[in-house]
Amino acid sequence: MTEIDVARTPETSSSEEPAWLPALQRIAKEVTGPAATAVDREARFPRESFAALSKGGFLGAAVPVSLGGMGASIEEMSVMCETLGRRCAATAMVFAMHHIQVACIERHRGSSRFFAEYLREVAEKQRLIASVTSEAGVGGSTRTSVAPIERDGELCKFRKDGTVVSYGENADDLLVTVRRSADAPMNDQALVLVRRSACSMERTGSWDTLGMRGTCSPGYIVAATFPEEQVLESPFSDISSMTMVPFAHLLWGSAWLGIAADAVARARMHVRDVARQMPGTVPPGAVRLSEVSTPLQLMRTQIRDLAREFDSLASRPDRGKSVLTSVGYALRMNALKISSSELVVDIVTRALRIVGTSGYRNDSRYSLTRHLRDAHSAALMIGNERMHGANAALLLVHKDD
Repeated sequence: MTEIDVARTPETSSSEEPAWLPALQRIAKEVTGPAATAVDREARFPRESFAALSKGGFLGAAVPVSLGGMGASIEEMSVMCETLGRRCAATAMVFAMHHIQVACIERHRGSSRFFAEYLREVAEKQRLIASVTSEAGVGGSTRTSVAPIERDGELCKFRKDGTVVSYGENADDLLVTVRRSADAPMNDQALVLVRRSACSMERTGSWDTLGMRGTCSPGYIVAATFPEEQVLESPFSDISSMTMVPFAHLLWGSAWLGIAADAVARARMHVRDVARQMPGTVPPGAVRLSEVSTPLQLMRTQIRDLAREFDSLASRPDRGKSVLTSVGYALRMNALKISSSELVVDIVTRALRIVGTSGYRNDSRYSLTRHLRDAHSAALMIGNERMHGANAALLLVHKDD
């Protein structure tokens, strides 16, 4: 593996290019890209990429500068996910999911000394955080939990049947949704941080999928005992609407944008190669290349604009709560997820038609097989049908001012 040393600073250059961008691009090109085929074929964790990202301090990108991190905005995180997604969608998705967890802790830690020190540890030791929000018995809803926190003196414990736990065996820590107590209703949830070394994980399934194979996401029964200080005080309803949902849809969308951008880049390379063989003529694929560039630009623009808006809202004294918890904002975030998950499939499919048989081959420099397989996971991550159903209910009460 190529070792890459990266300065851990959020400063930008005189040209306003983030100082971290060249280093991340080198990691993506020299480490992530070369390993992507093996990660996909073997359905294994992208360990090479995360060793390089860790060495560069990128697992602390969303940690504030005051706690030793890079202090990256969500717009910057979006660029990071797209950059990685151009080379390996699974790497970009794991990177995105980790930073969703970091953001939940950072934005909702309040005055907790434990969580402040934990974020400092994430930045210093580059700890990788996985999420356990799915659960058997809730029909795929992340806003309800079966497993409760049970208190025994000064200690707490839970036992949760998580149906999908991405990269759980490779994570250092887990952020888990549970009922706040045994007497609490299923929608009164809390978010708990547990050390991977201090919990048990009983694997309940396998992960042999069409795409996103490197996310390694089988189910596990997770059990842990922990002190009360490892429970975030904020209700999960606030954490979800203010942070988890917008970060998920913006960073997932950015990873999908990376898939789409690389597909179009391969189609462009193919058209140019054909043009060199036909001097003085415009290849038939050139027009279709122009056509596919339009939805790609649309996809990038909507993600970047909403990321920029989130950063502006998050800078307010109330951290944007009045807007981020509104029905209108929920509709917009759901629409972003639905749109970007559909656009990525459309763009990759169009690119495949431009490239033709060479894109359909696994052994071609223009191959788009992995791109297409990974793209089809997007509509399934919080299923689009479920989101349309949620939007339908919200639209009945929404007042479009």
